[in-house]
Amino acid sequence: VSNQNGGCREKISTITPNFGLFLSNKVYYRMHELFAQVLSKRDLSRAGDLFSIEDSAIVNDLSEVLKRIQEISSRPDYLTNDNDQSVVEICITRVTTAIRETSSIERHGPALVSLWESCLNHNLKPLSRDEDPPHAKIASDIMSCIFQNYSKPSIMKLAVPVAVKFLQQGNKELSRNMSSYLSLAAIENAGLLARHTKHIIDSIIAGNRSLIRVLPQIYQEAPEPINKRVPDLVRQLKECDGSERGNMLQLLSLVAKKEPKLMLPYVNTLVEFLPSPPTTTQVLPVLVDMATANATPFVGMLGSLQKTAEQQPMCLSGVAKIVGAIGRTDEAEAKDCLFYLVQQLSNADHSSLPVLLGEIKTLVDRNPNQLTDHIKEINRYNDSSSSAARLIVQQLQQQAARSCGSTPPPEGAVEKDAPSPATSPTPQAVQTTTNKLSPSQTTTAPSSVTTTTPTQTSP
Repeated sequence: VSNQNGGCREKISTITPNFGLFLSNKVYYRMHELFAQVLSKRDLSRAGDLFSIEDSAIVNDLSEVLKRIQEISSRPDYLTNDNDQSVVEICITRVTTAIRETSSIERHGPALVSLWESCLNHNLKPLSRDEDPPHAKIASDIMSCIFQNYSKPSIMKLAVPVAVKFLQQGNKELSRNMSSYLSLAAIENAGLLARHTKHIIDSIIAGNRSLIRVLPQIYQEAPEPINKRVPDLVRQLKECDGSERGNMLQLLSLVAKKEPKLMLPYVNTLVEFLPSPPTTTQVLPVLVDMATANATPFVGMLGSLQKTAEQQPMCLSGVAKIVGAIGRTDEAEAKDCLFYLVQQLSNADHSSLPVLLGEIKTLVDRNPNQLTDHIKEINRYNDSSSSAARLIVQQLQQQAARSCGSTPPPEGAVEKDAPSPATSPTPQAVQTTTNKLSPSQTTTAPSSVTTTTPTQTSP
């Protein structure tokens, strides 16, 4: 409606008594009368009455209300005007409540994000220990409303690029809250966050380590930006608390599976976390993947690994895999590692026994001459309750028999060279032969008679 005369306002007010007119950019917009009054006059005395209006009566006005709030909060005197700050705070609460109750975030999202982004143009650093600046309060209220809708791609597409900018504004509380919201966004929008990996890692390095939790989801979408920052991230391990370290090790486990060579320079750093029960089960899979790719950096660490398995028996399977990988580096290491693995068979449970035997078999496949010294101990597990363990034991038995140049006889078979009942001499025949010999012949066997000793097959 063009502003030609004052009668125009009166006419519309008569027809729609609950609505007022608001001038913005020389165009009049229709708005609920109470909202129009509160915003135009910054009338704090009436602002509380906004909560008595039905959501349906104002839902069409919310984007325009948000624009008016942005205009007020951008005024030069806003920072020192307590009245305006209170009016804006109440109006934002009323708007976000209406958006939530009417499920109209997708309709009003652009205006809400625009107001949120405008806060970046102002100081967000705390004024004192317990007081945030006005625009930090606005940003905090709005982000809560926005990220309740993290499952809506259209809203996250608008919000995520703005959200990462708040990480570098020097407000720790705001950054910490943003980290929680971004972790929600990462559940279904990791691809959007991946575009901002640099800002996220920079924030982590600056001390916002709670943000580490979003990196595993990002890594599965875009690993390369994170691979480039592995040295920076590993250095953060010692600074992390329990949950943060767990998230970091989860990320490094993904890196070790995909690019294990990137992790090899940090073997010593990771091994330091083995003795600590809270991190042992998290760091061990990382070390297993690294050792499988290249065990050379692990040579000389057999003692540390043995101690870990001794103190935390549930880690025996993981330790066995690393020990097996070390043994595959050369024959000398194989001998020590094989001895250790066989020694641990007596400590193995149903799940770790096949792992130990599998590593033993891998080592003796490469060094068959080392099996003979251990086959007796291995044979004790031929009747294990684990079918996988029994199968490996049988394979090792066959391998040991082949290395001796013979094969174990099938069960129930008669040995080849054993005399059969049909050809064995009877007692009478032996007596007759003896009687025919002269006394001198009975003491010395004739040279023409050959005594045959049956050849026995090695077991």
